[in-house]
Amino acid sequence: MSRAVTVIGGPSSLRQAISVGPHHLIADEPKTSGGSDAGPDPYELLLSALGSCTNMTLRMYADRKKWPLKEIRVALTHSKNYANDCVNCDQPTAMLDRIERRITLIGELSAEQRQRLLEIANLCPVHKSLTSGIDIQTELVNPSL
Repeated sequence: MSRAVTVIGGPSSLRQAISVGPHHLIADEPKTSGGSDAGPDPYELLLSALGSCTNMTLRMYADRKKWPLKEIRVALTHSKNYANDCVNCDQPTAMLDRIERRITLIGELSAEQRQRLLEIANLCPVHKSLTSGIDIQTELVNPSL
């Protein structure tokens, strides 16, 4: 189980204060979306989670195998096809979101090692969560003043 994440937003502005244990982050929207661009937007944070999990998973695997992997770079983008949001919406296979993940492996790796690391990237825990059915349970809680 991971540590609890707390996100606090004020009475105005889209800026959000995020706390995870002793760590503090800021999320915001770009100026073009009404924010002040004080931090990554929510989708950029999601991509950051996938990218960092991918890197950590590949690093642990390569280290365990003692492969000469010097550096891992993961570049990610997210897009949403708004034009088709309601086309085939009743079908669970309708794709509305797309994440593109481009992995660069730096090191003297064989073609077989590179292929295996590509397979391992798809086994990182965040990737598994994003591609499975996620059960999000939401409830309102009374503020304690």
